[in-house]
Amino acid sequence: MAIHPTAIIDPSAEVDSTASIGPFTLIGPRVQIGPGAEIMGHAFIDKDTAIGRGSRIFPFASVGADPQDLKYKGERTRLVIGENVTIRESATVHRGTGGGGGLTEIGDGCLIMATVHVAHDCRLGRGVILSSYAVLAGHITVGEGAIVGGLSAVHQFGRIGKFAFLGGGSGASKDMPPYMAGASSGSREVVLAGPNVVGLRRREMPAETIKALSGAFKIVCRNHRPLSEVLAEADEKFGHFPEVADFINFYRSSERGVYR
Repeated sequence: MAIHPTAIIDPSAEVDSTASIGPFTLIGPRVQIGPGAEIMGHAFIDKDTAIGRGSRIFPFASVGADPQDLKYKGERTRLVIGENVTIRESATVHRGTGGGGGLTEIGDGCLIMATVHVAHDCRLGRGVILSSYAVLAGHITVGEGAIVGGLSAVHQFGRIGKFAFLGGGSGASKDMPPYMAGASSGSREVVLAGPNVVGLRRREMPAETIKALSGAFKIVCRNHRPLSEVLAEADEKFGHFPEVADFINFYRSSERGVYR
């Protein structure tokens, strides 16, 4: 274990013998740091935070601090960071709240770039990328492999579907459907462009599946017919593809509304 002599570590913290703790770091109560994890100089890990194997926390990041929620009254809540997660400089990730389930969770392999903010009770799936200056309000779910562009903001209780791409500078007040790409400009709502073709090809999604997603997108998002009607049509034509079924069910399960 490589712990710099200037690091301050609470006696109740558990640090694996293969982890690395840099100079002037602060590690708070009941923190757990897993094998091969690296906490760089001047990082702050507050309390009740678990950091998984091989994860890296860069300088001046603040991880596991109290949530910015006026309803929070000091109850014990947690932040769980998976394996091989990267949290870059000056990013902030807060613990959950009692009213939101008490847990903020960052999935394996996520990349949280510099100055990103992840608020209380957010849940990030595997391989999510949050670009610099992206802001997630509380209680947001981001699906596996989704990408949120820089300078974007997502409204509290919103959802970003898996493998979706939200372009930089966007403001998302509704749910962003899975497998799709979109962006907004200024005060305008997000406009969907269709399937996230580049991202899906990188993940080796079959061409016939991407074609089916494109067909479902045109039915659901390129007309003004009632949502229940177009979802039923898309389900009938393309619902045998699991990815299309995910796309359709995402609309049916939304509480905030989904971009069309």
